[in-house]
Amino acid sequence: SLTLIYLCRFLAGIGAGGEYGIGMTVLAESFPKKQLGRVSSYVGVAGQLGAIAASLLAAWVLPQYGWHALFLFGLFPVIITFFIRHHLVESRSFDTDEARPKGQIKALFKTRQLTHQTLALMVMAVVQIAGYFGLMNWLPTMMQQQLHLSVAGSSTWMLATIVGMSAGMLTFGWILDRIGPRVAFSGFLLASAAGVYVLTLPKNMTGLLIVGALVGYFSNGMFAGYGAIVSRLYPAEVRATANNVIMNVGRCVGGFSSVIIGWLLDHYSILTVMLFISTLYLISFVVMLTVQNLKAERYFNHL
Repeated sequence: SLTLIYLCRFLAGIGAGGEYGIGMTVLAESFPKKQLGRVSSYVGVAGQLGAIAASLLAAWVLPQYGWHALFLFGLFPVIITFFIRHHLVESRSFDTDEARPKGQIKALFKTRQLTHQTLALMVMAVVQIAGYFGLMNWLPTMMQQQLHLSVAGSSTWMLATIVGMSAGMLTFGWILDRIGPRVAFSGFLLASAAGVYVLTLPKNMTGLLIVGALVGYFSNGMFAGYGAIVSRLYPAEVRATANNVIMNVGRCVGGFSSVIIGWLLDHYSILTVMLFISTLYLISFVVMLTVQNLKAERYFNHL
């Protein structure tokens, strides 16, 4: 039944949301801080490769064996996770100073400056998720319909956007580690705000694929950077909590962008949708500039 599908999807969401902060904390404890941007970008690219593998499996398994068999392949990542967990060496930072309170959400709002930083990063995460749904789900489909193209849902479209996203993540991680988060986020946020309108330029399928890769480069290239900066700006005892709270608030609130965009399309025009998404990126840009610890001199010296 539809109710059972909702329930299963809810449970899957709990797992997907819960693993993020833990994974980023493991990275932060396993690699030097100066490499977090690049390392998190590698993990982001690995996620995109997983998406390719899933779509290829779906194309092969579904027609022959059905969706029950396809879901059985989901057991392999679970087995791999148990294997990794068994061989994972716990960071020494979690074995010292047992008196420190750990995992307390209130620690993210301990001071006025910390409260501002946490709320600002939440706003940026909301925009990241909302912009992704808008740019990579709604607008390309509308452009395809406008050009009478049959790219929607095809492996070609998916591959083009994933290549763009992966290249964007690698570039963003390099800039983050070398120059700092303000320069990295500024360039990608402003380019994403402009990229909304670039999607209207293609006149054929080839052009749409190129533009899709370009927009994916900027709009999703930033995603890997959030885990890196949160892991660097918050201490070990609340690092996983900070990552999960900030990014899952972004998922929870930003996910409603699909509903908002649908409402805008029903009552206004596609130009209104573009202005809405573009404005979101500009808001994120302004908010990002207010976070003092994202200045290069503070970020690179932050303990």
